[in-house]
Amino acid sequence: MAKSTQRKKNLFERFANWATIATGSSAAFIAATVVIIVWIVTGPIFKYSDTWQLVINTGTTIITFLMVFLIQKSQNKDSKAVHLKLNELLASHQGASNRMVHIEDLTEDELDKLARFYIKLSKLAEEEDDITCTHSIDAAEENHNEKLSSLKTKKHYQNALISRSKKSK
Repeated sequence: MAKSTQRKKNLFERFANWATIATGSSAAFIAATVVIIVWIVTGPIFKYSDTWQLVINTGTTIITFLMVFLIQKSQNKDSKAVHLKLNELLASHQGASNRMVHIEDLTEDELDKLARFYIKLSKLAEEEDDITCTHSIDAAEENHNEKLSSLKTKKHYQNALISRSKKSK
């Protein structure tokens, strides 16, 4: 990328960050409220004319039009930052599936398939008495069976089973 193009991009990035902060502030809300109040107060002076109405309509339309793009840019940046943070957590966690990194690029059908898988994991987890049990997307069934076998030898699990059977009687 050329140096002048990069400089323009950085300038726009700084302006967009400033504009996002400025327009999301209390001062911006107060300024917008003052503009509306001034417009309302000037209504009788301009006899509520079409021009008087056009001023506020045109002004708010232009601001809304520009804000849509500013909000979208801000949302894109925030979303990218959140995805990168989540990707780092997934990549750094021993039991997490690395296949989950960057899933935001999957199709809707692929995401639905993953959602169904996690519903299945949730149902498996509901069958267990230990809330600390987790499952990986890569080895869910195997992990579930291993954890269940391991839990059956633990005292707290056996006590929970006894307690559950007493409650059901």
